[in-house]
Amino acid sequence: MSDNPPPTPEANLKQIIDSAKRLGIELDEADALQWLTAVASQGEADITVDEKTGTFGHRITMLDFSPAELAHFRRIGNLVGFPDEPGVVETALALSGSSAQSKIQTYPGDADYFERVHIHAPTKLEAGQILARILREKALGSLKGPDHQLIEVKFGNYPCDVVKDGRSYKAGTPVAWMPDEIIASEIEAFTPEGKPVTIKWADMAQDPGWCKLDWVVADVVHKTLVNASNMLDVTWEAPDGSITPLDGYLDPYFQEVYLEAESIPVFTKLAKHVSSDALDEYVHQLEKEVKKYLTKSVNYGKVAKRMYNIFRLTGRYQAAAYLRELFDEPTTMLYQVWSLIRTIDDCFKPGSPITLDTLLGQMDELIVTVIDVLEGPQEKEIVRLLLRLRDLLVMEKPGQELSEKSEAARDEVIHLVNNFFYEKLSGMPEIKDYMDQMVEG
Repeated sequence: MSDNPPPTPEANLKQIIDSAKRLGIELDEADALQWLTAVASQGEADITVDEKTGTFGHRITMLDFSPAELAHFRRIGNLVGFPDEPGVVETALALSGSSAQSKIQTYPGDADYFERVHIHAPTKLEAGQILARILREKALGSLKGPDHQLIEVKFGNYPCDVVKDGRSYKAGTPVAWMPDEIIASEIEAFTPEGKPVTIKWADMAQDPGWCKLDWVVADVVHKTLVNASNMLDVTWEAPDGSITPLDGYLDPYFQEVYLEAESIPVFTKLAKHVSSDALDEYVHQLEKEVKKYLTKSVNYGKVAKRMYNIFRLTGRYQAAAYLRELFDEPTTMLYQVWSLIRTIDDCFKPGSPITLDTLLGQMDELIVTVIDVLEGPQEKEIVRLLLRLRDLLVMEKPGQELSEKSEAARDEVIHLVNNFFYEKLSGMPEIKDYMDQMVEG
C-alpha cells in the first residue's frame, strides 16, 4: 500500500480545471472546491437532515440537492406517493435520479421517485394482498387528469411463459399492466402453444416482485412534459417484528432524498436492516448498468449519471467532481432529448393515452430551449434534426409503430446526443480508462 497521502481538494480541482478548459466546459471553481472538500470529509453522520425543509438522506446525496423546486416535487409527489394507513401501511417517499441531484441537474430528465412501503400484516400473503389493493387504488385514482396520464404499472411476475400482443414473456418476468388491464383486473394472453391464459391482478399478491408506476405529467415549472415514476421497495413486518422484503431485496439509501421528516421513523427502522455489503452491492449494480449502456442500449448520458454515483461513493472524487460540473454545464440540457425519445416510444405503443398534440408540444418546448441555451454548430444541427423528426411525426398515427423514416430520424437524434456526451466523457483520461475497462471486462 502506498504511503503517499491522498490528493487534496485543491490538487484535485486543478486537474478538473485543466480537463474542463480543454473541452470548453464552464466551471464554477468555488462550488467545485466546496463540494470536493465536503464530500471528502470524514467522521460525519451517514444521514443528514435539513431541518429547514424537512428533507433528509445520505450526506453525499444531500450535497447535490437544491430545495429551490421542493414545492414542485412535493406537488408531483402527491400524485405518485402512497398514503399511510395507521397500523397497516407506513411510507417514506423520496426523490431519486436527476430529481435528487437538482443542484447540479439544471435540465433534469425524468421526475423519478422512490418509496419505501412498509406493510404490517399477520402473514406474507396478506401483506401481498394489501399491496395489491393499495397499488390498484393508486392506479385507478391517478389514471388520467388535467395534468397527468398513467402509462403502466409493473406488478407481479408471469406464472408461466406467455405471448401477449405478439410478444413473448418468460415465466418469472415482471408483468406490465396497461390502464385498461388494471381496470379489468386481468390480462388476456396465450401460452406459446396457443392456449388462452388469464393473468389476474389478485393472483399477483403471491409473487409481487418489484413494483413500479409510470405516468406522463405536465411539468408546470419547466413548461414541458416529464415521465414521472415511482419505484417501490415493499417490506412486510410480521407480528414478531421481523422484516421481510417482498421482492427479496431491501434497497439501500445512497441515492434518495426523502421529502418528509415525518417518515424518519420508518426509514430508520428499515435502514437498520440494510445489508452491511449494501454499498458494494449498489456499486456493482450501477457498474452492470454502465456496461449495458456502453455496449447494448448505448446511452452515454445514462453512463455519465451512473458513473457519477459510482465515483462519488467510492472515493474517486476528482472524476466525480468533473462529471458534476458536466451536468451543471448548459449544454447538458441535451439530456432532455432522452425524455423526449421516451415520450415518443410511449406515444406509439398500442393503446397509448398520449396524444400526438401532447408529443408535438413537448418537442416544440425542447426546440425552443435548445435555441435559447446552445450556440454555434451544435445548436444548428440538433435543431435541424429535431425539426426533421417533428415533420415526420406529424404524419404518424399514435398507437401504431413508427415508420422506417421516423425511426431513422429518431435514431439520428440519439446518435448526435450520444456523440456529444461521449466527447465530454472521454476528454478526462480517468473516465475514458474506466469506460474502456467496463467495455473490455
